[in-house]
Amino acid sequence: MLKRTLYSQIVEDLKIFPAVAILGCRQVGKTTLAHQVQKQLKKPVLYFDLELLNDRAKFSNPQLMLEQHSDKLLILDEIQHVPEIFAVIRGLIDRRRRNGDKTGHYLILGSASPRLLKQNSESLAGRIAYLELPPLNLLELNKKKSLVQSDIDKLWLRGGLPDSFLSSSNKKSMLWRQQFINTYLERDLQKIGSFPADRIHRLWKMLAYDQGALLNASRLASSLVMSVTSVHNYLEIMSGLFLIRFLRPWSGNSKKRLVKAPKVYVRDSGILHALTNLNSLDDIVGHSICGLSWEGFVIEQILQILPFGVEALFYRSSAGAEIDLILQANQKKILALEIKRTSSPVISKGFKLGCEEIKATKRYYIIPHGEAFPLDKQTTAIGLPEFLKLMAKLF
Repeated sequence: MLKRTLYSQIVEDLKIFPAVAILGCRQVGKTTLAHQVQKQLKKPVLYFDLELLNDRAKFSNPQLMLEQHSDKLLILDEIQHVPEIFAVIRGLIDRRRRNGDKTGHYLILGSASPRLLKQNSESLAGRIAYLELPPLNLLELNKKKSLVQSDIDKLWLRGGLPDSFLSSSNKKSMLWRQQFINTYLERDLQKIGSFPADRIHRLWKMLAYDQGALLNASRLASSLVMSVTSVHNYLEIMSGLFLIRFLRPWSGNSKKRLVKAPKVYVRDSGILHALTNLNSLDDIVGHSICGLSWEGFVIEQILQILPFGVEALFYRSSAGAEIDLILQANQKKILALEIKRTSSPVISKGFKLGCEEIKATKRYYIIPHGEAFPLDKQTTAIGLPEFLKLMAKLF
């Protein structure tokens, strides 16, 4: 069993906040992580899976149920199915605060972002710590030894959802991901709203084949015979379910014409490969999507561990200057990253022009694996795992 990096943060936050929420995509390992945390706690713990009818029935009177177990840490899984609980939790937390009891009463698990959990964003403001559990990160693999290229390729191919990554074969991993996609379309999305599963599936596949492209909602709407408003609504929901990511463009003080549309990425590379029917590493490397699949994988790995307060952007001008990823903490710390799956990196003129425009303080060329070495006086080539480890020092 892999120990997740977020484990220590959850334990610490339970000492500070009355409620801690672990949010993340379906099957990302939230429940497993909650049970790992549970074993380390000294107080009694009760677990409820609110997706199950039997457990939901126990909360027909939430006030009575929660008060009855006020001496325990309650783990409430898939809480988006019973949103009315949030208002009750707020009242109980405030009552306990008045009595001097301020920490560690509720561990909330959900498969949707706070903006989709509409009621809790208001009801528990100031009373809850939100933590996102992402898919597996390279830093969570093989902690006792150095990563090798096969570890990186396996995570890239299968993605970071634990059941997919830990499957006994690539074939079983692909079958699991295909079932995951079908379950999301046929069951999970329908619980959030009455969404046409066939159109959502087509939209998801179109985004996969357009991995890392600028968002063109009009083109998507035309292909799907939908309104642009509907497309935007579906994209917001998919983003809120941690299925896709929007990467915003840099828009600092510039005299050049810059793109204004965000890029869109399918967040998990394994799901991306299932949507595009790429079963093996050879399939991916021989496909036109290879470069953008790798770019999305690297970006996701980096953003999973991005410190709070660091902004992630990209840069593209109408003249062709481009930076794949910008990490900006402030005006004195702006990192420009070029991302390519190559062992022979060459700096492009567009990257240099973009770095000059944004006034990058550091420049990196991310390659699959390897120690850092200089490409020129300003740019360093470095392997992805090595860069992930370096980030703690950079920020």
